[in-house]
Amino acid sequence: MGEKRDLYRSYGQKLISLFVRLMFSGESYSLTELSSLLDCSKQTVLRLLGDITRAYGVTVEEEFRERRKYVRIKPPPRPLNPAPITDMEMQVLQMCRDFTSHLLGKPLFEEATRALSKSHALLEGDKTASAGHFASFRPGCIDYTPYYGLICTIIEAMERRKICRLVYLPIMAEKPRTYYLKPLKLFSHQDTVYLHAQKAREPGKPYRKAKYDPLFAVHRMKNAEITERSFDFPADYDFEKTFNRNFGIIKEKAFDVEIEFTGWSARYVSERIWSPDQKIGKRGKDRITLEFSASSAAELVSWVLSFGSEAKLIRPEAIRDELKRKILAMGGNYGP
Repeated sequence: MGEKRDLYRSYGQKLISLFVRLMFSGESYSLTELSSLLDCSKQTVLRLLGDITRAYGVTVEEEFRERRKYVRIKPPPRPLNPAPITDMEMQVLQMCRDFTSHLLGKPLFEEATRALSKSHALLEGDKTASAGHFASFRPGCIDYTPYYGLICTIIEAMERRKICRLVYLPIMAEKPRTYYLKPLKLFSHQDTVYLHAQKAREPGKPYRKAKYDPLFAVHRMKNAEITERSFDFPADYDFEKTFNRNFGIIKEKAFDVEIEFTGWSARYVSERIWSPDQKIGKRGKDRITLEFSASSAAELVSWVLSFGSEAKLIRPEAIRDELKRKILAMGGNYGP
């Protein structure tokens, strides 16, 4: 059984966070999304909404899409006066920009910088927030500057709910391929930006539903065009449940994993979250076992090999055999 949520812990903080999100975004959110964002139950979200209605005199609008309830705060009749930004809020915004600078590319980084410069006018009093505290370490990163136009096109397609025609070069392919897609989410993983999408019907051909919704690395995109065809965003789409439920960006059938780590690797691994369902057991000084679920055998093999002799895969057996073959092949690269 998972850890029971404390419905009353930081209730005031949750109320303010929910009010600010709904009031200033103008967007609709499902109860499932808000429950995940606030780390509380749907019943608590409903209580918060009731308290917001009574305390702030706003109107909370509700609608159902595919049996899922969505809520939003009805916009006020006249614009709100801009709220001041605290020194710490500005620092956090600058930290987010600088930590992700290598993912933005130069044009998007400059746009983020201009937005922060404008926001300085909203700082309380005559305060200023230093911009020199944060940076990112970039070996092995991808320069996303040339993909600024592609990223803007995809964002526009997501906003307008339009199907995209994408020309894409898979990593081992010799020629680009053309796809018709419903773009759902841009996200980053290990310093790489991906598009998660659903396949759309290709003009003149019957629609065939894919076994898995495809992933596209932005830096392998050659062109993206917005078509006139619209699509309905899937009401049951949940990025967190799709990706952040186990180890591996490739989502195939999940399987259980157990690995033993020793030495430096044991300490490194125990400091991090590799899967929400992970269990770490201590086996003496500088020795642990890690158990979790994974959805990609190829990624698991690569990850275990990265720890050298300090990692030993215990299960599953089939992947142990694959590791043995890889290790023997690696030894062959260095002679008999």
